[in-house]
Amino acid sequence: MSTTQTVSFQGEKQRLRGYLARPEEPAEGPFPGVVIIHEAFGLEENIQEITRRFADEGYAALAVDLFTGRSRAVCMARFMAGMLRGTPERFGIGDLKAALGVLAEQPSTDGGRIGAVGFCMGGSFAIAWACTDDRLKAIAPFYGVNPRSLEAVARSCPVVGSYPEKDFTARSGRNLDAELGRHNIARDIKVYEGARHSFFNDRGRTYDPTAAEDAWLRTLAFFEEHVAGRTPASS
Repeated sequence: MSTTQTVSFQGEKQRLRGYLARPEEPAEGPFPGVVIIHEAFGLEENIQEITRRFADEGYAALAVDLFTGRSRAVCMARFMAGMLRGTPERFGIGDLKAALGVLAEQPSTDGGRIGAVGFCMGGSFAIAWACTDDRLKAIAPFYGVNPRSLEAVARSCPVVGSYPEKDFTARSGRNLDAELGRHNIARDIKVYEGARHSFFNDRGRTYDPTAAEDAWLRTLAFFEEHVAGRTPASS
């Protein structure tokens, strides 16, 4: 079980809302942290559940609502414009950097051990963000697209990425894998055969439980090594 609360903090230009979850007492911190970046549907229950799942695994987790106090349509237009231009520094990245700062300042969080997870739009944000912020120790994009030029990921932290085969983002995953390898950046990129977009969302029509479970376990194992700094005990 985890302890949760709604938090409010100053973003790049206005106050934002976030959903914070941390391991329940008597677990002792400080804990490694993870910022959760939602898809186009916003900070809905599915994203909150994922935030709690990370807390249950020993992370202080903060899901940021990038639509707080704004028109969702206007936000999406600006987000999409940034993605089409492909530049790592784009509308929304400043808010994510602010969210990381808030998470790092929590008494229960080790500010030197923080990663990020993003889904669809959020996955694209995670990849772009990792090109501009050395505080991130690892990211986990789910069906996101890459910045342009792809050479920007030379600055990236380690990446564990999960992509569906039957989706336009599969190509992004393969290209990201190759480029990270060219720069000798630790990565675990997997394209799931037969899976479709949003396969990780258990409330959606394209939910794929087998792919979702495997992606979750891969993400946890990768974060344990690259974010938490905990390696499995040898048998």
